[in-house]
Order: sequence, then C-alpha cells, then structure tokens
Amino acid sequence: MTCTAPQDELSSVVGPRCPHCGADQGSTGAAGRVPRGRRRWRRVVRRLRRLLAIVIALGVLATVMSVGLSLITPSVANAPALARALAHAHHAPYPGPPVPKQFAAALIATEDHRFYMEQGIDPLAIVRVAYGSLTGQPDQGGSTLYQQLARMLYTPGGSGVAAEAEQMTLGVKLAFSYSRAEVLQMYAEVAYFGSGYYGLDEASCGYFGVPPAGLGLPQAALLAGLMPAPSIYDPVTHLASARAREAHVLGRLVALGVAHPSPADRAFRQPAPCQPGPRPGCRPG
Repeated sequence: MTCTAPQDELSSVVGPRCPHCGADQGSTGAAGRVPRGRRRWRRVVRRLRRLLAIVIALGVLATVMSVGLSLITPSVANAPALARALAHAHHAPYPGPPVPKQFAAALIATEDHRFYMEQGIDPLAIVRVAYGSLTGQPDQGGSTLYQQLARMLYTPGGSGVAAEAEQMTLGVKLAFSYSRAEVLQMYAEVAYFGSGYYGLDEASCGYFGVPPAGLGLPQAALLAGLMPAPSIYDPVTHLASARAREAHVLGRLVALGVAHPSPADRAFRQPAPCQPGPRPGCRPG
C-alpha cells in the first residue's frame, strides 16, 4: 500500500508550483510567502535598475543637448579679436602685459580653483549649485573662468538658463581652443575692476600706481576679490567690504596650499595703499 501526503501538506514542503507547467518554484516558508530578506533584496534591485535607467536617460539627454548647443553656438576662433575690440572700446591697452603669478594665483583660488584640471566646466560645482538650489542654500556660484570669459565676450548681459547653457558650451570650446595662459590673458584684459578701470593693467596702475608685475600679494588679493562685484567691493567707496574680500582670497590661498598662513597674515596686516588716480611713471600699456 502506497501512502501519499495530502496536496496541502506537499505544498507546504516543496512550495508553490507554476500554474502553467507545474514546476516547483522553491520553498517560501510555511505561510507561502517570500522571505523578508529576499523581498528586501528584490526591492533594492528594482530601485537600482530604475536609478540606472534614469542615469542613462540623463546621460543621453545631456549628450544630445551638448551636441545641439555645440552646433548652434558660435565658434570661438574670434575670441582674441573680441577681446581686442572690448579693450579698445574701454580705452584699455591690448595686448596687455602678461598676467603675473600673484594675481593669477589669487584669481584662480577664489574664482575657479580647478582651473588647470577642468575642460571649460566644473561638474562638481554644477552638482553643488544644483544641490543648493534643491535644498534652498545660498548660491555659491559654479561658473568657471572659461564660462565667465564666454559671458564677457559673447553673452554680455545675458541671464537665465539659455544664456548659462550657451556660456557652458562656449567655455568648453575656449578650453579646447586656447591655452590656460591665453585664457587668463584675455580674461584679465576685458574684466571690469570698478572705478572705471577695465583690464588688469589699468586697475593696477589706477588703484596702486604700479604695473601688474609690481603687484604684491595683498594688492593682487584685493583686485581678485573685487571682480565678482566691483561696485560692492570697490576699495575706494567700500573699503571694509574690499578688505573682507581680500581676507577671503588670502584664506583661499592658504586653504589650497598656495600660500602659507604666516605670510598671508602678514600680507593682510599690511593693507594695500589704494589711492586711485593717475600716477606718474605708471601708464597702462
């Protein structure tokens, strides 16, 4: 006599069977449910798949947008000619003298400390700005020096998402078309430094009575610090704000290891003698 177990007892031992082929689908426990650990793992896998799909979709979208923007934005082959035209329009010398190391270091430290590593845009800065926008934090700025130069040359006065996208694309083109030294040179020649001074040469002579090569660390830090908002940080009309920005730039130089704390502190304790106006022996250009 053959003894067989009831169907419900067999199901509790071998688990449910496929309704189509009758194959065993594995044990799921006495209650016929998937174990909690397995359910959790399946949820994690589903979420990872969704995240991967979103990342791929965003990557494809970014690629399509980048190609489209690259096609519709102008060439940057005329960037030096535009810089020359802007300099002449503001009666600034062109080409100006080479950008001194003190000023270049101060500018890069405060405006774009990954200048020598990036290719026109700074992905980390973009992520930081996006996160700040989502969380309501203050805008810390994400424009590279390439993008700022693109704004000055190609989209002056432009604002909004479309203008920023164009500046990002042009910034990439500038990075691939010119050396770092050439980008810094054009930037220094067309930037506005407040008090009617355009270009580093005019600002150096106008504020301190020395050519750019003669700028000391506190002077270079002050000039680099006022560039984001020349009217607000004007050392003539808002000396306290200008000095605060100078301290910020010196702090950035120390944080990046470009300057040592003691020399930077001594530099700040020796304020730059800022007396705007024409100076004998220092003529821009």
